[in-house]
Amino acid sequence: MRDEAVVNQHSATRSDSGDRFSTTDIAQDLNRDGYALLPGLLSAEVCRDLSSGYPQAEQFRSRVVMARHGFGQGEYQYYAYPLPPIIAQLRQDLYRVLAPIANSWHDTMGIEARFPVELADFLERCHQAGQHKPTPLLLQYGAGDYNCLHQDVYGELLFPLQVACLLSKPDEDFTGGELVLTEQRPRMQSRAEVVPLYQGDAVIFPVRHRPKQGTRGSYRVTMRHGVSRLRSGQRHTLGLIFHDAA
Repeated sequence: MRDEAVVNQHSATRSDSGDRFSTTDIAQDLNRDGYALLPGLLSAEVCRDLSSGYPQAEQFRSRVVMARHGFGQGEYQYYAYPLPPIIAQLRQDLYRVLAPIANSWHDTMGIEARFPVELADFLERCHQAGQHKPTPLLLQYGAGDYNCLHQDVYGELLFPLQVACLLSKPDEDFTGGELVLTEQRPRMQSRAEVVPLYQGDAVIFPVRHRPKQGTRGSYRVTMRHGVSRLRSGQRHTLGLIFHDAA
């Protein structure tokens, strides 16, 4: 998935800056599997830096303890504007790659909204609609913690794809805690997928719906995501959502 010049591996990512990801391959993976992996998007150093920033309250606009809201166990914090430069750049670069896929999905699903090429233009639409709060977040799980299946909607305007980057090292920093995606298909049983991630890997997946090709044409399926119970250790994840919140 690294042969076309689409996503620059800038200072936030591994040092092999000539390495790029392919929009075509991302779209194929999303359409086939419901998610797409970006292996090694973040370096181990960047992962450690972001994880170690969790106690720095000045970076964040709010903190959510999941158990208080019935979301699961664990907690997360939403970054405040201005975002840390690494996160702002990642959000901008990934949006630019994913906007054509989002437009294609909306066309297939018969949804009227279309997305501009640049994130700044889309965020301006969000702000005009009363959605001003930044949504990138840093999640923290300890032993026994989990995240219930959910969708990250936040307002009337939403971008149909989001990204999660695993910052911790499986089997060393933590065990358990797998990312789980579920696909609710019309008149059928739901399907679950466990997504294998390693430190620095990112996964792209739907916020709410995705189109799926059937024998009689394309139809819409409902997606949810969550995290299974951590068995030991501590797990940090960076979440990149492209629409702002009301």
